[in-house]
Amino acid sequence: MTRTAPNDDKIVRRKLSDQVLERLHDMIRSHELKPGDFMPSERALMDRFGVGRPAVREALQSLHNSGLITINHGERSRVNEINPATVLHQSDELARLVLSSAPGNLDHLKHARQMFELGMVRVAVEKATAADIASLRELVERQRGELGNPTAFISIDMAFHRKLASLCDNPIILSVSDAMLGWLFEYHVSLLHRSDSEEITLLEHAKIVDHIEARDLDAAINEMRRHLERARVAFEPHE
Repeated sequence: MTRTAPNDDKIVRRKLSDQVLERLHDMIRSHELKPGDFMPSERALMDRFGVGRPAVREALQSLHNSGLITINHGERSRVNEINPATVLHQSDELARLVLSSAPGNLDHLKHARQMFELGMVRVAVEKATAADIASLRELVERQRGELGNPTAFISIDMAFHRKLASLCDNPIILSVSDAMLGWLFEYHVSLLHRSDSEEITLLEHAKIVDHIEARDLDAAINEMRRHLERARVAFEPHE
């Protein structure tokens, strides 16, 4: 009687391009190929792995699509610098699809941003220097100078929150904060600016800076929470 092997025991023949892709990943992980290096030519990869040109080209295209290399027609491919920002940037299109797929996902994003911002302001109270405080106040004044200019006003608003994120001195926190702000602001740009809210935003930003300078943790967190909650409610889409 012949026994049927369980599904997880079945031997699956893998595509040649997938095997080439795995080898190329290994070359990048082991630093055989470093950021800025040119990739070996297609012919060199064909000879090294004993495969045809289609498998090599498909593997290289997969690397390009994932952001690990850049393919420029007429030039050899080059290995990209990989950091948290580049990784999250690769998720931009997927994030837009997630946000558009269900209304509740926007609320989830706003909630995630609130958690990040409240943690960031906590660090700011502990670590902000006099120069940091001065930079934050300068951003508030620059934003004040853009009253009535929605694009510039929002851009400086993002810079204010990015400055707070930078005080964490953590590139992953900074990159995640940048990504969330970008997804939120780009996807709902028409909702993120109302002329009647500009002065309120400026006042809230100024108060947050005051509390950071005074090292008043509870006040800074509460003001940031009010600021984000007001923005969350005010910028809800309306049918």
